[in-house]
Amino acid sequence: MAIISSAFAEEAATTQAQTSQAHGGGAHEGGAFPPFEMQNFAPQLVWLALIFGVLYVLMSRVALPRVGRILSDRDARIAADLDASREMQTRAQAAALANDETLRMKREEARAIGRSAQERISAESAARRDQEEKKFKSRLDEADTRIAADKARALANVEAIATDAAAAIVRKLTGGDVDPATLAAEYHAVKAT
Repeated sequence: MAIISSAFAEEAATTQAQTSQAHGGGAHEGGAFPPFEMQNFAPQLVWLALIFGVLYVLMSRVALPRVGRILSDRDARIAADLDASREMQTRAQAAALANDETLRMKREEARAIGRSAQERISAESAARRDQEEKKFKSRLDEADTRIAADKARALANVEAIATDAAAAIVRKLTGGDVDPATLAAEYHAVKAT
């Protein structure tokens, strides 16, 4: 392993020596950094001015106008989008107001329909109630008339039954016959007082 390392070290040393001879025999030895040497300073300033000028021309004539156009197009697009959104917002607000008005009108219409239906139902119910009350009153009057007639018949029968019973009682107690007409006359006389 040591043999391989020493072989590489010798090869590297010879390569370095050849390179330094090709460049003037160690120009970097003891000198300054080449860009900072005074004899190289003037050409560097010329190249700096030349490159800066070319870059300035390229930027001012090509890049900046493109960027300016892009920015103005973007501003115009943003302004157009904002105008469109304002217009859509105005339309949406108008549509919302129209919708609210339509809803209010429909609610009023529904309330009116409800009121008219309630009034109609109330009128129908009142008419039906009046009709049923009239039917009930006529039936009640008929029933009262029948009851009065049945009562009168019952009372007429009661008087005949009572006179017959009184005659039977008198016959049983006294053993003699009593005229039912006489008993009826005395009943009416007692009833009148």
